[in-house]
Order: sequence, then C-alpha cells, then structure tokens
Amino acid sequence: MKFGIFYEHQLPRPWREGSELQLFQEALDQVELADRLGIDYAWEVEHHFLDEYSHSSAPEVFLAACSQRTSHIRLGHGIVLMLPGYNQPARIAERLATLDLVSNGRVEWGTGESASKAELEGFNIEWTGETKREMWRETTEQVANMLVMDPYPGFDGKYFSMPCRNVVPKPVQRPHPPLWLACSNRDTIHEAARAGVGALTFAFVDQSDAKKWVEEYYDIIKTECVPIGHSVNANVAMVTGFSCHEDSEEAKRRGMDGFRFFAFALGHHYLFGQHKPGRTDVWSDFENARELIPEEGANRGIGTPDELKDHLQGFADAGVDQVVFIQQGGRNRHDHICESLELFAEKVMPHFKGEEVERERRKAEELAPYIEAALQRKQYMPAPSDDEIPDIFAYGRDIVEREGVDDQARGGSFTKSN
Repeated sequence: MKFGIFYEHQLPRPWREGSELQLFQEALDQVELADRLGIDYAWEVEHHFLDEYSHSSAPEVFLAACSQRTSHIRLGHGIVLMLPGYNQPARIAERLATLDLVSNGRVEWGTGESASKAELEGFNIEWTGETKREMWRETTEQVANMLVMDPYPGFDGKYFSMPCRNVVPKPVQRPHPPLWLACSNRDTIHEAARAGVGALTFAFVDQSDAKKWVEEYYDIIKTECVPIGHSVNANVAMVTGFSCHEDSEEAKRRGMDGFRFFAFALGHHYLFGQHKPGRTDVWSDFENARELIPEEGANRGIGTPDELKDHLQGFADAGVDQVVFIQQGGRNRHDHICESLELFAEKVMPHFKGEEVERERRKAEELAPYIEAALQRKQYMPAPSDDEIPDIFAYGRDIVEREGVDDQARGGSFTKSN
C-alpha cells in the first residue's frame, strides 16, 4: 500500500502578519521531508474564497515549488476544478503539461467539481447536480484530448467551445498524467470506475465499508469501464486523519483538534454555515461547538505506531491502494507534523512497503486484459487531416486580406500577394 499527505492549507483565525507566508513555507518543508522519508504522494487541493478552511487557490504554483525541492514524491492535484467557469480547459492542459515537465513526469491529475456556494456563485457558475457532472465529463474528456492530440481539432460543446489549436507543451507522461476523480460517496466511486480513473475518496469510512467500495470499484473496472481519458488509472485512495506518537494520548492531543476542525470547517462551508466573507471567525465557532462535535471516528489514523499499523492494515486487507493523511489541519503544529511523519516512516511504513512491488505486479497482470478491453470500447476523437487544419492568419495579414490595405500604407513590409 502507498501513502500520501494532503494539503488544504488551513489557516484558522486569528491571523497575524506573515501567517500565510509561514503556512506555505512550512508546507514546502513538510513535502521536502516527506520526499526524503519515502512518502509516495503529496496532494494539494484547489479551493477559492473558503476562509480558514482552505487558502489553496493556486495549487499548480505550490506543486511547482514542491517539484524543485523534491526528487521522487508524486505531485497530485487533489483536485483541479474542471468546470469551465473556474478554469478554461486549454489552460488546464497547459498547466498540467508544464508541471509535468518541470517535475520530470511526477504529476497526478485529480479532477472534480466543487459543491460550495461561495466558490460556484463566486465564479457565476450556473449549475444543478446533474449539470455539474456533465460539465466535468465534457471538460475532462476534452482536456485529455488536448494533452494527447497534435493538433487538437477543436470542440463545440454544451459548456465550452474552442477552435482547432495545437495545445503545447505536451506532458512527459504519455498519453497524459494519471487521472483521478474526487469521490465523497459510493455513487462517485462507481462513476470513477466507469470512467477508468482513480477514486480519490474523501469519505471517512471504516475498513468493512472500504472493502465493499473497493470490490465494487474493481468489478466495474473489469466490466463497464469506458475510459474518459486515453489511459486507465485503476486505483483507490482513501483519506484519513493523522498523528503519530509513542504515547497514544499525546498523539490525540496533537492531532485530534486539527482533524475535527477539518470536518467542522468543511461542514461550515458546504453544509450548515452562515459566512460573512473576511469577517466570520470559523475557529471561534468551532471552539463554541466543540462539546457538540462527536469524537467517534476522529481518531482514525491517530495514535501510536502499533495503533496506526492496526488501523492501516484494515485498509490494506480491504484492497485500498493508497492511504492519504490529513496531517495539516486546524492548528496542528509544524514540528509535530514533521515528528509524526518521521516516526511513521521509521516504525509503520516499512510494514506495508516490503511487498508493494510484487503487489503492484500482480495487480497489473490481473487487470491488463480488462484495461485493454476498456480502451477498445472508447470512442476516440478523430484526428483532423492536414486539409482540415485551418490556417491562422496573423492580424496584420488578416487586415490586408480583408481590406486590401495598399503597400505604401503598410510601409512596404509585404505585398498583398504574400
């Protein structure tokens, strides 16, 4: 089983001068440490306008910085917001490919929609639950085409359109970086499997539920998958809390509040909150409601090395491919996060790494015929013939061709026959 770390860049109030600078610099140090320790993935969200819960609005910038301080760790968008109102699709393709180039081919392309009112209405996105998923499907499929096709033939869709262009650069990883979908329930896990993308699961489930979700995911991969991209990324990742210390109570003292604030702030912005931008104090509301927040389930991934082994073994036995730790939550301290990662890497991670190469080999061998069949079911976008690729006239020449500007007016730079 593989392991990842996860960043929302949470910053509870009160804020002081330099708080965001410290937050980002410490996160970079943590990713650099995780790389040295052999952690497999660093995941970074994209959110907008969600005070305290997430100050991560430009993940491609943070991940590019990480790429220059690390050598091996995979750099994951967890996720790119794919609705065209957030990001024009060609710009997504350009940023993904550039990040893949500067990281020497270490990008994971996580995708999603978002469901917060602050974000969707902040970008004037008109949506329903059904149209959001349609937007995701349309743009994700077309961005994959842009990353692969030379040139991209253009598209006239329901939610965005663009003419034929060659979208450059192209990524290191071919055909494109591994695709994922953010999943919060079984329905979206099934959607991920049908689309042939990894399930990046943010539902906090126990091991028995995880086993059922994983089995259903791989059953669909084998029988119903029609890839939305140009490859199949058959993987299930599940998110959990994290704090590791030799003393169980100290692990809880260091990590419990951060994980509980993560859940509370998520609920505040997505479910039950009333928020005045730049003024509401989410941390204060959390503290006032602290006694009402159940601790049941909050200690998942929080404890001694032996307790974490037991917790994580359940996910490994369920067939989960990767566990992702929410270690940067609430007011969790930088030094505590680093100490937890070091202890985990020393006393827990080796237990799960010994047979990982062989596990992946067996898995790839088992899935190979199913993935081949899935790729054969995909209907690929036709490549344009050379005759179908339009000429693009520079504005100056276009004016000449349309208006017949005389040679003298143009300073003799070229003739109309050019």
